[in-house]
Amino acid sequence: MNIHIKKVITIDTPYKGISDDDYQVEKRRLQVELLKIQKRLMQEGRRLAIAVEGRDAAGKGSTIKRFIENMIPANYRVVALGIPTPKESKNWFRRYERHFPRAGEVVFFDRSWYTRALIEPTMGYCTEAQYKYFMRKVLEWEHKHIDDGLLLIKFYLSVDKENQLYRFEDRLNSPLTYWKFSENDLKARDKWEVFTRYKEQMFTHTSSEKSPWVVVSANKKREARLTAMLHTVRLLGRGKFEPLTGEDVTKTYSIKLGGVKFRGLTLRQRTVLEELKEYENYFIDLDDAPSNSD
Repeated sequence: MNIHIKKVITIDTPYKGISDDDYQVEKRRLQVELLKIQKRLMQEGRRLAIAVEGRDAAGKGSTIKRFIENMIPANYRVVALGIPTPKESKNWFRRYERHFPRAGEVVFFDRSWYTRALIEPTMGYCTEAQYKYFMRKVLEWEHKHIDDGLLLIKFYLSVDKENQLYRFEDRLNSPLTYWKFSENDLKARDKWEVFTRYKEQMFTHTSSEKSPWVVVSANKKREARLTAMLHTVRLLGRGKFEPLTGEDVTKTYSIKLGGVKFRGLTLRQRTVLEELKEYENYFIDLDDAPSNSD
């Protein structure tokens, strides 16, 4: 298969030094757009997979959490697979295919099939033959699914060594997050340079026009979350979405539903009511329905 390799997409964030208040406003604006994207996918029966990769403590889980915070729960899933069984290790692609989104669904992979390109070879969890087979086949496999209608976004959250150490210490010192830290995290940290070489090989050989890697600096978690969300909104929703305007806070909306006009709505509220309006003609007023009584 002739695959055109493409350089990774590295995003310059517009959110450097964002304040707490502005962060909350922008997060809400982006979540409104993500909800609209999700609704359209549901209506059209489209499938979206978002793979989120990065080193330990890069903020993968917390980034996904902000994506899904206001999504419709029945139509998204978060997949975070554990240690593979020997059978899963031999059938690597099938292991992830079974978790791919159904029609109208969004699936987030908190670590993905690219575990075989990153942490597995770094730590010796797979054979050299398994690694090489994966690297030869992964783009062909992704392209097959994309050609079959799958929408795929691949994020890599990039964190430096100093920030990773700070986050490890923060986890250990918290009674709520200490469980996230494991001895394996330290072993992986000792192999920082080895992981870096595998990461660079991954970028070189597994980023194509159809399936590019999108690299987001994750040294500042808030900036990373907003930047990843912004990329998704511009790619699948409002291509000209302007950051930091605060538009949905200062502007209110109205909509008429069931003969009643709702005023002073936020954009998110109007979006939800618009979905109800699409089914308004199917509502039956029970008071006007014919009686079946004798």
